[in-house]
Amino acid sequence: MISLRRTRRLHRLLPCLLLAGCAVGPDYKRPVVDAPPAFRFQGDEARAIADTAWWEQFRDPVLNELIAVALRENRDVKIAASRIEFYLGQYATTRSLLLPQVGANLGATRGRLPQTSFGQAAGAFGQQPDRVLEQYEATLSTSWELDLFGRRRRETEAARALVLASAEGRRATVLVLVASVASSYITLRELERQLQIARDTATSREKSFRLFSDKFQGGTVSELELAQTQSEYEASLVEIPRLEALIGQQENALSVLLGHNPGPIRASQPLEALALPPVPAGLPSELLERRPDLRQAEQQLIAANALIGAARAQYFPTISLTGVFGYISKEFGDLFTGATKAWSYGLSAAAPIFTAGGIAGQVHQAEAQQQEALLGYQKAIQGAFQEVSDALVTHAKARDQLAFQDRQVRTLRNYVELARLRYDEGYTSYIEVLDAERNLFSAEVAHTQTQSQVYVSLVNLYKAMGGGWVLHAEQMSTPGIAGRASP
Repeated sequence: MISLRRTRRLHRLLPCLLLAGCAVGPDYKRPVVDAPPAFRFQGDEARAIADTAWWEQFRDPVLNELIAVALRENRDVKIAASRIEFYLGQYATTRSLLLPQVGANLGATRGRLPQTSFGQAAGAFGQQPDRVLEQYEATLSTSWELDLFGRRRRETEAARALVLASAEGRRATVLVLVASVASSYITLRELERQLQIARDTATSREKSFRLFSDKFQGGTVSELELAQTQSEYEASLVEIPRLEALIGQQENALSVLLGHNPGPIRASQPLEALALPPVPAGLPSELLERRPDLRQAEQQLIAANALIGAARAQYFPTISLTGVFGYISKEFGDLFTGATKAWSYGLSAAAPIFTAGGIAGQVHQAEAQQQEALLGYQKAIQGAFQEVSDALVTHAKARDQLAFQDRQVRTLRNYVELARLRYDEGYTSYIEVLDAERNLFSAEVAHTQTQSQVYVSLVNLYKAMGGGWVLHAEQMSTPGIAGRASP
């Protein structure tokens, strides 16, 4: 028996159902977000650059070309585009169930019954039937499920949200790709600069080693000083193959990002020649509209929310209209005559009575998935705030560190010159020169790493902030894709 509570619920819903039909389940409302009032280490505002191709501000034509190639050829972007097409097809299939389904049937059959069957038929009806039976038919059929309780509408709402989520997922892929290419390119320039420092150091130490070898042959320096010079020269040589291996690996990784097989990447200009774009700015709440991964998470939450209504609608009856119209005849020539006309229409309703908790389980599952999507959305927002804050503090402190290292490198270069003068004038041993050169080499390498960190942290900041540049990059990837992803 239907419970009294279920009966009262149906009576409350009946006026709504008779007017236009209701969609059961919760309507989506964006969750309240606890956004910080401002970012830490917020710099000057530069919103305009965040809506354009910011990587062009580095003024490196090779980087511009690499990003353009990656947007066209990268496999992850193409996979994400295919995923959009899948969800568009799923949306079209789901939406079609809201409308009547019409089909046509053309058929012809010809057959012979056994003689005994004819004899029985003759004895029963007093006449001899035909030995061969024929039948021809041409009919149109239609069926339409009346979506009074909104199950199909909720499913369509969820399917549409998944299309939009897949589109935002593609934009998130584009965002990560552009940032990855830029970061990899900067890291490659950093490694090449370190390699140049190592080679210059090795060349300088080789000259010193050859000079000391000649002096040792002449008896003016000790074997200890010669061994010290040689050890420093060999140490500088060790760094060269290590850096060459890292450069090869970085080139291979960058080639794969471009959608190409591993291979070399041609250089354009050294790391220190890259221009430094302005720091993007914005309010924390703007991340909800600027970052595609957050918009993707919200669309997934909308889909999960709609599926709760689709699950709850299974408690209510399913009402369908059916109809058939056409012609059925034993003779093909008489198929479309008035006497062979056939039609039927009907109304059917089916309602669950006892499902042993099956529908309740589906509702519980949908509610749990919605809660999971909600928590995932909130977690993604917190992670986005953290990424922006981390990128801001890293960029600000890396620039401060770089300024200190600039002075340190200049001081150490002066120290190396003074140590050589003191050695040439006989005031100190060559150990002081070697120590000064060793400190200068370490400082130059650290300076190059910090310089790279300044650029990479800025790239990460553009990635974390999002912005209109993602749409610009998406258009470079596949023109017109945004229109295809708007159901």
